[in-house]
Formats: sequence, structure tokens, C-alpha cells
Amino acid sequence: MQASNNLWRFRGVTPTAMLAFVYLYLPIVVLVVLSFNANRIATLWTGFSFDWYLKVMDNDNILRATKNSLIIACGATVLATSFATMAALAMAALAMAGKRFRGQAFINAMLGLPLLVPEIVTAVASLLFFLALGLDLGLMTVLIAHTVFCIPFAYLPIRARLEGLDPRLAEAAADLYAGPFATFRRVTLPLILPGVLSGAMLAFIVSLDDFVITFFVAGAGATTLPVYIFGLIRMGITPEVNAVSALMLLVSIAFVALSYWMGQRKS
Repeated sequence: MQASNNLWRFRGVTPTAMLAFVYLYLPIVVLVVLSFNANRIATLWTGFSFDWYLKVMDNDNILRATKNSLIIACGATVLATSFATMAALAMAALAMAGKRFRGQAFINAMLGLPLLVPEIVTAVASLLFFLALGLDLGLMTVLIAHTVFCIPFAYLPIRARLEGLDPRLAEAAADLYAGPFATFRRVTLPLILPGVLSGAMLAFIVSLDDFVITFFVAGAGATTLPVYIFGLIRMGITPEVNAVSALMLLVSIAFVALSYWMGQRKS
């Protein structure tokens, strides 16, 4: 970047940016520090301890909620990534062929719309939809709802990867008598795999962290970890809540970092 375009030369930009970072990350740092607090009163520091992490690992309710979260997140990731990959391939194939059809812009908008719609609207709409169909609320309804709103998160990295793909590679494969499936398996899929994995990890972490939609469409026995944490907070903030939140934060950071790294990989 040229010096004349350097945003940091403007007076006040640096302190404003620093304040923004402090506002965003200081509460998270405080939460992680207090998760090691030996005192049962979360905000009164009396010493360093791992006891609350051990209690979390020994809490059957937390382990059950974690199991539900992982089942839903893994299932939603596989389904959403599969649908997103097929949609991205179809849109990319039409773009490479120079074909446009009525409703193409509408389909593109629909694929990205769940990112813009307020989550509470999606939650209420999903609940009404399941009730209208007569479905019992449980893990299945949570899985369906998560799959739907995770599709855009998986679609965007895959679509971006396909846009950077050289169309002459598919033409070269066809010249070598490779069929459409062989071209996809031997040429296209290996090249877009970083985008597919990046999208899958984003979908996984979005599903794992979701609270609002899950709160509306989960029935008895389908409590996930974010919903369980919300229940704990209603009875008061304890170091146990901080420890669970810190563990979820650690998993989220690991997956987001891995997703970013996969998205940046060059073929």
C-alpha cells in the first residue's frame, strides 16, 4: 500500500482502533482469566485453579449437551457443505458456459439471504414451519434448521474458490476423454478442496455456537451447549460458566483459524 493511501496517517485513527479492539476483546480476556478463579464468586479473584474445568468435565449434563451440539454440528456441516458444493458447481458451470437464465439473480440472492435475515426471524419462521408440518421438536428439527442457515456460510468460500478456477483445465480434461464425473473427481474437486474444507469448518463453528434458532426449535432432550450455558447464567454467573465458555471459545478460535488457513491455501 502506498504511503499516500495509508489510513493510519489520519489523526485519531490509531487510538480509535485501539479502543475498538479493547472493547471487543477485553471482556473475552476477563472471562478466560476468571475461568481459572478458585473462588466460587466469579468476580472475586482469590487464586489460580483448574477445579472448574475438572468440574465441567465431570458434569453429566454438560457432557450430554456437548454431545448433542457435536451431533448437530457434524450433521449440519456434512449436509450444508454438500448442498453448498452442488449449488456452487451449478452456478459456476452456468457462468463458465456464458449462460444466464431467468431467476439466476434471485437464486444468488436466496443463497445469501440467510446471512442478512435477523436470526430471530429465522428462528420463529422455522418453529412455525415445523409446527405446521406436525413435526415433534427435537434433534431432527434442530439439524434441519442448522443445515438451512449454514448453507450460505459453506457456499461463499466454495463459490470464491470456483471463481478462481481456470476453465481451461476442464477443457483439457475433456480433450483427454475424461467424462464429467472423472473431471470433477480428478481435477475440480482437488482444486476446490481448500474452499470446501474452509466452508465446512465455518458451517461447523456457526452451528456449534448457535443459540437463538436452537432455543426455538429444540425440544426436550435436544439441549445444546449454548442453550445449557444460557440456563446456567439465569441462575447466576459462576466460574463453571466461565470455564465452559472458555472451552467453546478455544474450539471456535481453532476452527476459524483453520478455516482461514485453508481458504488462503493456493493450489
